[in-house]
Amino acid sequence: MWGLAPVYFKSVTRYAPPREVLAHRILWSVVLLVILMTVLRQWRAARDALRSARTVWMLVGSTILVAANWYAYIWATANGRIVEGSLGYFINPLVNVLLGTVFLGERLRPKQKASVALAACGVGVMTVGMKVVPSVALFLAGTFAFYGLLRKRVAAGALVGLTVETVFLAPLALAYLAHLSWSDAGHFGTVSRRADVLLAFSGLMTSIPLLCFAAGARRLRLATMGILQYLAPTLQLIVGVLLYHEPFTRVHAASFGLIWAGLAMYSVDAILVLRRSRPGGDRT
Repeated sequence: MWGLAPVYFKSVTRYAPPREVLAHRILWSVVLLVILMTVLRQWRAARDALRSARTVWMLVGSTILVAANWYAYIWATANGRIVEGSLGYFINPLVNVLLGTVFLGERLRPKQKASVALAACGVGVMTVGMKVVPSVALFLAGTFAFYGLLRKRVAAGALVGLTVETVFLAPLALAYLAHLSWSDAGHFGTVSRRADVLLAFSGLMTSIPLLCFAAGARRLRLATMGILQYLAPTLQLIVGVLLYHEPFTRVHAASFGLIWAGLAMYSVDAILVLRRSRPGGDRT
């Protein structure tokens, strides 16, 4: 579902600008998540999480980061930069490794160092070859990596955390949409039924993939999850190039090639370490 998200956001931004789409994404997500929280009886977990001032401030930080990430992705899709957006999510796992070293004191294994270096070279090739820094890719990777870092320190599940974040954002989104309505600049209820359905669907596009991912994470092996995390940006890249005919030059090929090599090295190393850490695993 995440891999096909560009198709949805490309369609909905034909009717409304990215900021309005973001506001609807927040509000409709709140509606759906509140229903899910009620059905699954998770309000006590949310209340327990919010008792800690530290947790609240961590969630405020993650709220800012997720809103920035959502907006950047919607903007990139609307402005013909789906390929660059996919680049950001390809390098995200390697940025996570780097942040773990800087903020959590985690030590990099030699192959991890090499994989980060290859990704850095890939970004460098893109910067020099295209004569522009891939700012969208770096912003998406950075905000999502810092978001993951904060959420790692918060004692709240995926559903509870996302609900709290969207509730924090809801007043701002509601105020913005009210401003658009009062100034006759809003698009919900004024363009077409198709536009209304697409805007309302943003809640499902936000919540369902995340909940499916959380459910899958509990059932699948870590190594399998590690490989599957590259499926979404791969589909996004294919959609950008084949469906929306975004350019994919030799510079793109060289840049992505270096990053893919780094990801392959990182994934193989992670799988080998996981196998060796299991009882009776191969430690040779």
